[in-house]
Amino acid sequence: MNRRQFLKTSAALSATPLTGGCSFDIKLIESLPLSSYGNNATAEEVTAGVDLSGKIALVTGCNSGIGYETMRVLALRGAHVIGTGRDLEKASTACVSVTGQTTPVVLELAELQSVVDCAMLIREMVPQIDILIANAGMIAGVDLEQVDGIEKSLFVNHLGHFVFINRLLDRIKAARQGRVVMVSSGAAFGSDGIEFDNLSGERDYHRRRSYSQSKLANALFSLELAARLKGTSATANALHPGVIKTNIVRNEPGYIQMLFNTFGGLVTKTIAQGAATSCYVAASPQLAGVSGYFFMDCNPISLSGLNHLYDQAMARQLWQVSEQLTAKYLAQEA
Repeated sequence: MNRRQFLKTSAALSATPLTGGCSFDIKLIESLPLSSYGNNATAEEVTAGVDLSGKIALVTGCNSGIGYETMRVLALRGAHVIGTGRDLEKASTACVSVTGQTTPVVLELAELQSVVDCAMLIREMVPQIDILIANAGMIAGVDLEQVDGIEKSLFVNHLGHFVFINRLLDRIKAARQGRVVMVSSGAAFGSDGIEFDNLSGERDYHRRRSYSQSKLANALFSLELAARLKGTSATANALHPGVIKTNIVRNEPGYIQMLFNTFGGLVTKTIAQGAATSCYVAASPQLAGVSGYFFMDCNPISLSGLNHLYDQAMARQLWQVSEQLTAKYLAQEA
């Protein structure tokens, strides 16, 4: 099986309850640097030989799953990793359990004042951020939940990170080659787009569709951020980590959790494999200057057919609407 066929097969295997059962024809973007890694590569393998000494990395959602593995491997390669968690005790426990220099901080993405407070603390701690990986995320429950009138998964997965990254953008630009890495999902592939007239989720709510929209929002945020970073040394990219057997299905119905836990190993990656693309996009020397792309299995991809992965107009509109929704939390204090 050649690499193109392998990537296409990987996409088909990604048709889980979380992605809505869709498969797509995926193509490598051959004009960009390509890696030799596939979906079996681990985070340690894709960063072998990379020296991150002296670099500051920031990983949201560090206390479990691929966030923890991402923090562990980046610290192993020499970076000082700031790891965020909703609970300081859990974040601290995760940080002290890995080899290398780490610092735990509290970040509650569902509370924008917490987002502002965390960003201000980090600004006081470091003069630059070389790597920011927006890894934390959630899938909302069966019943509609809202935060400040916005459907919860969109608020947490997108708006929380939108404020957080914008608050730290000057620190990213201050780095020699700052990188923003958005952990999106294959669920974004089949999204019908951002429902700008239904951000509350009140019209025909379904948790999987809302999750897909929030993951598309992650991809579109990185696309527009990349456009806004042109002329600087900083970059922004998004990625699909793969289907990974983590606790992200905790809000799914019991029968789906049972099926996922029983048969998920047939199509899922290990956590070590799931963190590979995040670490590769964050640390690979050959990706310096590569910005505005979506990665899967450590390679930049495009999709055929109807999708919004590179919809620049939608990305610009999402940025503008996000600014309006979060305006009072974006302003920097003197």
